[in-house]
Amino acid sequence: MKHFLLFYELESDYLDRRGEFRGVHLDMAWKASEAGELVMAGALVNPTDQAILLFKGESAEAAERFAKADPYVLNGLVKRWHVREWTTVAGEGAANPVRPAGN
Repeated sequence: MKHFLLFYELESDYLDRRGEFRGVHLDMAWKASEAGELVMAGALVNPTDQAILLFKGESAEAAERFAKADPYVLNGLVKRWHVREWTTVAGEGAANPVRPAGN
C-alpha cells in the first residue's frame, strides 16, 4: 500500500459556488472512503484556497479517477489539481513505518 495526496488549487469564489455541487462531491468522497481508497479529505482554511485529499492504494489511479469525475473540477471550482505520492513513515497507518534505532 502507498499513499497519494490529491491537491486542489481552488478558485477565489469556491466558497460561494460550491453549494450547487457539494452533495455530489461529498457523495463521491464517502463512496471512495467506503471503498477503502480515500483516507480523509478537506479544504484548507484562512484562506480557503486549497484542498487536500489523501488516498491509499498501489498507484495514483484512484486519486486521478476521483479528480477527473469530481463536479468541483468539472465545473471550474478547481483551477488546477495534481497528485503526488507521499512516503508515510510515522503514525498509525504509515505505509513505510520507520522507528528510531533501539525501538
